[in-house]
Amino acid sequence: MASSSGTPGKKQLTHERIVDTAARAIRRAGFNGVGVADIMKEAGLTHGGFYAHFESRDALVCEALDRAGRDSAERLAKSASQRRARGVGAFQAFVERYLSDAHLAALESGCPVAALASEIPRQSREVSLAAAQRVRGLVAAVREVLPSGTPPEAAGAVAAQLVGALQLARALGDNAEGKALLAATRRSLIAQHEAPPSR
Repeated sequence: MASSSGTPGKKQLTHERIVDTAARAIRRAGFNGVGVADIMKEAGLTHGGFYAHFESRDALVCEALDRAGRDSAERLAKSASQRRARGVGAFQAFVERYLSDAHLAALESGCPVAALASEIPRQSREVSLAAAQRVRGLVAAVREVLPSGTPPEAAGAVAAQLVGALQLARALGDNAEGKALLAATRRSLIAQHEAPPSR
């Protein structure tokens, strides 16, 4: 909780550290790849302190998903904004950042949807609902950058292509083959959806 001066107190800072650690860990190792003890150890804390911050592992995972989604979206938006400042269209900038070589390599700091989508149906209802919100957030972000006049349902189709391409590229590896798959998908999506520059 925040102190009287408005700065975060020790408990709040510890809570944030646990959530940040979990947000990285679940993207790196999957929902079932890390336990509470692993997360607490990685955060430099004892396992016993966990329940002072969270009711359950699922409660932590839900909060970590939210943090991962917000952090990833912020990085994506910042990078896309830099591209737009150089005259690149909004959709192209978004696609180029999402399907970038850097995102291919950034498993633990990248989009949680791409990192975890195949595991979502096997999670508890609480975690599945939180993960579904991340999927909706990605679709909404795509909808915002699609050129005007694009049918609304195209956002979901594009989001599926983005996530699928990133997952397949990661399956191939952070290598020439994986990067070539990303490049081909970038070109295809941009050719299909990017509005031509106005004259």
